[in-house]
Amino acid sequence: MSRRRQRRSLKRALVALVALPFVLTLVYTVVPPVSTLMLARWITFRPVERDWVPLEKISPALKRAVVTAEDARFCSHNGVDWDALGDVIAAGPTRGASTLTMQVAKNLYLWQGAGWVRKPIEIVLALWVDLVLTKHRVLEIYLNIVEWGPDGVFGAEAAARRAYHKSAASLSSGQAATMAAALPNPIGRDLRRASSARSRWAATVAARMRRGGADLSCVSG
Repeated sequence: MSRRRQRRSLKRALVALVALPFVLTLVYTVVPPVSTLMLARWITFRPVERDWVPLEKISPALKRAVVTAEDARFCSHNGVDWDALGDVIAAGPTRGASTLTMQVAKNLYLWQGAGWVRKPIEIVLALWVDLVLTKHRVLEIYLNIVEWGPDGVFGAEAAARRAYHKSAASLSSGQAATMAAALPNPIGRDLRRASSARSRWAATVAARMRRGGADLSCVSG
């Protein structure tokens, strides 16, 4: 193959790679997606435990707990919380700038780590995800693909069954707050083991929920 043909082939491959997330987002309006972490585990012959369930079959308490803990302005932003992002730029990295939509974009299409290299791409993809998908669908995808424990546990249903031996639909408010509190570090805050950090954050999430929690008016079901 000539060098010119090689360059053309490389350009086509790069264009296809860049276009893939934008095309897949359209597919994911109706098809249950998998995350890059799930794919990596399958490729390396490690187990993945995930049972996709529609948003309507997830406890309202868990939806509210997760949005309260992870992205309180979920219903009011366009995929990116620009105020929180501005605070990070001004004051340095702090938890809270990554919205649920940004986490969905990262989990579906990008890699873990090297946040400042990844973040600009994540922002662009989050804006596209928010444009194409409803808030209902974004939350549904998030709750079904997020890593929620060691040994390949992904999604609310698998996590609830592993931790509490019940479905995600049957979780109590306290259990929902505990599950939400595990998300910053689902491996270190394994739901089946005691964790003082998780317990403290769960208590904070539960208190915020009692005060009204996050606005979920943009999510049906």
